[in-house]
Order: sequence, then structure tokens, then C-alpha cells
Amino acid sequence: MKPVVFLGGGRITSAMLAGLRLDKRKHRLVVHDRHLDKLRKLRRQYGASIETDLHKAVTQADVLIIAVRPTSVRKLLQAIGKVPRPLLAVSLAAGVPLRVLQRGLGAPVRWTRAMPSPVCRSGRGLTALAFSKGMSLRDRKFVQEFFASFGQVVEIPESKFDAFTVTFSCSHGYHALATLSKAAQAAGLDRKSALMAAAHALADGITAWRDGEESLEALLEEAATPGGTAAATMAGQNLAGYGRAVRAGVQAGLARGRANARG
Repeated sequence: MKPVVFLGGGRITSAMLAGLRLDKRKHRLVVHDRHLDKLRKLRRQYGASIETDLHKAVTQADVLIIAVRPTSVRKLLQAIGKVPRPLLAVSLAAGVPLRVLQRGLGAPVRWTRAMPSPVCRSGRGLTALAFSKGMSLRDRKFVQEFFASFGQVVEIPESKFDAFTVTFSCSHGYHALATLSKAAQAAGLDRKSALMAAAHALADGITAWRDGEESLEALLEEAATPGGTAAATMAGQNLAGYGRAVRAGVQAGLARGRANARG
């Protein structure tokens, strides 16, 4: 059983630990963080081992997961220093490219970038992976199976990673749910009914598309009959700049990713 060590005990680590608990395969999981109260909470909730000393945490690892903010990655790698033995490392930091990661810890470390969704907490996550050149099939298989423990896994070129990251975020769904339900409340629905209706529109509609055989275009045509309320609603959204707003948000996310890459 390979020891998997998380450096960083924040939200995505918590979500991954929750998702891993749902899987039958067991891993030896260790978490390092500067904040002892955060570590104690993760130990209590998910049964993870904890380690307050960074270097002791790294020496335990066969697999190292970098789970800190992108702006903290370089500082963390400097604190670790050169790693004297072969190690598999996975970075969850958006925008920080493999070339930067590879320079940080030296040649013995084989790097993968991974972008898991916080929805992995429920076992319905989606994780994008980008492997460094020369990664062995054995290492690839381990990483793929590890992230498949809590959802779907897709491998994409690193050059497409930022575009995937800003698109797949569950924040889009939560933002849309909050916005649509508030509009429904302004139209006269109580909050509970507004959230129920908006959640159905987003989650159940998209599930029907994913699980069915109809194209997205056919479902849009079915749902928005010409002259009907749905068609009028979509037309009003488009006229108000719905498409422009989404494109602007994606571009802002891409810009942040490029800024993270520059450090």
C-alpha cells in the first residue's frame, strides 16, 4: 500500500478524503498542514493520519499530493528542497505548469497535474490529468485509479488544462442555481420552491442529456417551443448578454491561470 501524503489540509483535500472513504480500496493517507486544528478535524472526520512537520511528511510519501494555493506552490517546493529518492508527485494547483514543478524538486520526482472537482466528495467527481513526459505506465495507472476512486477521470494535454479548469468548475452550477433561484424569488416564489425549480432546471435537465441519446440541440428545441415561455426566457437572457457574460467569466479565469503560471 503506497503512502499518499497530502501537503495542505484545505477544502480540496477534505473533499478528496471524503470521496476516498466511499471507495472500497484503502490507501494509507497522511496530511500535513501548518494549522493543527485543521489536521485534527481531518483526522476526526476521515481517519487520516496527520503530520505537522513538513520534512517528516515528505519522507513518508511514495505519492505526494500538492494541495496548496497556486500562489503558495513555489514557496512550498523551496521549503521541501531537493528530494533524494524517487517519488511520484501530483499537483492540484491551477495554472502552475509541469516545467515549473519539475524544476522545484529535481529529477527523482515524477510529476502529474490533476484537477479534481470538489464534487468528488460525493463520489461523482471529475478529474483532469496531464502527465509529464516519460511517466511510466505503472505510475499512470496508479494515478488514474486513485482519482477514479471518487469519479470520472479524463486525460487531456497540459496546453488545454486551463481551459478545462475554468469550464468544469462546479461553481458554474452553484452560481447558476443561486442566480436563477433569486430571480424566481423576485418573481414571487418562496425560497424553497425557487431552489427546487431551479435545481430541477439545471441538475435534472443536464442529467437527462448526459444519460440519454438526444443531442443537446434536440433537447433545447424540445424544451423551448417557439412562442412559449422557455423560448422567451432564453431570448431575454441572450438579449441581456448571457453569452457575453459567460465568455467574459471564462476569459477572466484563463487570465488568472496564466498569472499563476508566471508566479
